[in-house]
Amino acid sequence: MEYELIFNMTNTGKDIHLCYESDNVSCKMAIIPSTIRVLLYVFLGSISVLTLCGNLLVIIAIIYFKQLHTPTNYLILSLAMSDLLVGALVLPLVIVFSVSSCWYLGDFICKIRHSFDVSLTTSSILNLCFISIDRYVAVCHPLRYKSKINARASAIMILLSWGVSALVGIGITAVGRNEEKCEQLCFSFHIPVSGIIGCVLSFYLPAVIMLSTYFKIFLVAQKQAHSIQNSNCQSVKSGASVSKMERKATKTLAIVMGAFLICWTPFFTGVTINPLINYSIPITAIETFALLGSSNSVLNPFIYAFFYSWFRVAFRMIISGKIFQGNFGFHDWILRYMRVF
Repeated sequence: MEYELIFNMTNTGKDIHLCYESDNVSCKMAIIPSTIRVLLYVFLGSISVLTLCGNLLVIIAIIYFKQLHTPTNYLILSLAMSDLLVGALVLPLVIVFSVSSCWYLGDFICKIRHSFDVSLTTSSILNLCFISIDRYVAVCHPLRYKSKINARASAIMILLSWGVSALVGIGITAVGRNEEKCEQLCFSFHIPVSGIIGCVLSFYLPAVIMLSTYFKIFLVAQKQAHSIQNSNCQSVKSGASVSKMERKATKTLAIVMGAFLICWTPFFTGVTINPLINYSIPITAIETFALLGSSNSVLNPFIYAFFYSWFRVAFRMIISGKIFQGNFGFHDWILRYMRVF
């Protein structure tokens, strides 16, 4: 296993640094040059700050502007809340542990950190899953969209995402804590085989749902575009417009699914197979995969908000301070820049 216990008696050499020099049993401390350590703190800290700022903009925009109070945006608001908490509660502790390789905050804080980590990242993924379902109904069943996806349906999906996430986080933490561990090292990813069930609920099942729904959305959008093209086959302008629609739909779906899979697949794949291969994957690799997965919380505001024209207008008003002025004519801008997808 990667986690190496050092008996602090005669087995310790001059080049071995322990997390706790006074203990009989301790873990090896990773030796990182001070310059690299500072650069890591700056880089990872910037990711945390960017996560906070980006998702905070989304939250303020949806809460402040009544024109953005729609079922879809309620799901995006829930996503932004979970991503904001990832940046505020999860990433700082991940940064401290990743850089120092030792855990000095005690076992209780370690359990809290792990529970928040699993719960919030699962909530973020489940919110993405429900957003894909919302888009599926909007594109594939547009006539029934308003009757199926309303404020009540959004509230149910939000409660499900947070409820399931809390159960998964508490369950995985309770199961994982029962195993033998080094006291000075927060064994966040030492998950037994039974913890794979949590990975299925947190990632694999939502990933399959998202892939299926977005693939169906792409097929339906492509079919609709071809229908429009066939009905206006003599119009060069229409053909160019359809081609642009297809490219835009392809690009959007590729960015959505690509970012999600690139960020989270390495982590959940490593965590899933690690118990099956006697935890031979290095902890540094798992920690790197975890940071990559958490970076999806940075990308989500750009993918699900910045791509929408009405959000960009809201962001400009928030950043410029126009929201503190009495009459800023936001309703006219919303009507002007509103898009269907």
